[in-house]
Amino acid sequence: MKATNAMKVSDQKRRLQAPLNTPTDLKPAATKDIAGALNGILADVFALYMKTKNFHWHMSGPHFRDYHLLLDEQADQLYAMTDPIAERVRKVGGTTLRSIGHIARTQRILDNDAQYVEPEDMLAELREDNTTLTTRLREAHNVCDEHKDIASASLIEVWIDETERRAWFLFEASRRSDSSGH
Repeated sequence: MKATNAMKVSDQKRRLQAPLNTPTDLKPAATKDIAGALNGILADVFALYMKTKNFHWHMSGPHFRDYHLLLDEQADQLYAMTDPIAERVRKVGGTTLRSIGHIARTQRILDNDAQYVEPEDMLAELREDNTTLTTRLREAHNVCDEHKDIASASLIEVWIDETERRAWFLFEASRRSDSSGH
């Protein structure tokens, strides 16, 4: 009985210390490439989420309500992307981001820690960041295509559409009305 319990404890310790080896039919190089591309996207999405919430919280001016609500909606959409991205990394056999520090070391979308940003500048910066994210999503899609990872590519296609939509809304919200009536 003691030997059996000792074996169970030993087996349990071994499993707890074992590396994350998610079964996948992808080759190790594919897992590395896809996980790397998706982790870059994940870090950028977290950075863009935080910047969008920052601007949402610090919005001011005559269009406060419209911009505040728009940015809250966009932040929710960004946050909703994070779990599927991270889970996709795990499904293909990779490991994903573990901390805010890991995000900071991986992100390519720049933070904005300015004390005050004009509302129009907020919208323009977020529009540019979403356009940059679209480009990075297309790059990640190419990596997935190269390794025949159809599931990741399919998710990325939806995220490209959502990201283009955010950029479009930010563009339209920041356009000045034509005073000539056209």
